[in-house]
Amino acid sequence: MDEIEIGPATPADAGEIFTLQLAAYVAEAQLYDDPHLPALVQTFDDLADELKESLALKATLGHRIVGAVRGRPDGTVLRIGRLVVAPDLQGRGIGTRLLAAVEAAGAAQAEWFALFTGHLSSANIRLYERHGYEETHREHVRPDLTLVHLTKER
Repeated sequence: MDEIEIGPATPADAGEIFTLQLAAYVAEAQLYDDPHLPALVQTFDDLADELKESLALKATLGHRIVGAVRGRPDGTVLRIGRLVVAPDLQGRGIGTRLLAAVEAAGAAQAEWFALFTGHLSSANIRLYERHGYEETHREHVRPDLTLVHLTKER
């Protein structure tokens, strides 16, 4: 997808990223039968603040934001989160490009990259493992949800 451009996301992008995040996490909410996932209940103001304070990237197709990801430095670890792709464009490599871009952008400070996903999110787990992430542990959050934590050395 040569027409997809990856670049910095700013607080000015908050509205479109907020909408994208909601759309992208609907499938996760259905998978876990939970409409209260953190990405779905995050407020607009919290997301805008996060865009100011984190390493935030977006994928654009023309004028449309079709993907986003955020990274937060934590010592020698870059914690990657909220990797989202527009539902109608999933499976076209946008998530892969965003993941590579956030890793590259955070590589100067990070020795490790870390992220997590739910245990039922097999496509997410496969994506991360394809890109060198290895499961470190599982965190049982509640009876129907276990978080799978993965890391990758820079």
